[in-house]
Amino acid sequence: MTPGARHDEIRVEGETVYIRVTSPPADGAANDAVLRLLAAALGRPPRDLTLLRGANARIKLIGIATS
Repeated sequence: MTPGARHDEIRVEGETVYIRVTSPPADGAANDAVLRLLAAALGRPPRDLTLLRGANARIKLIGIATS
């Protein structure tokens, strides 16, 4: 994840998903933006995604509800 980017973007290279968001990394704003952007790309509501690990790191583990 790259916070403070010029534009929001999701890019997939192999098995890695790169996400860039314009939100700053303060007060969890970038993490919330990542979850919203990824949910929109997957066609799921943001409530279906949960940040499992990496709240303060660039590498994150995100859980996706199955139903």
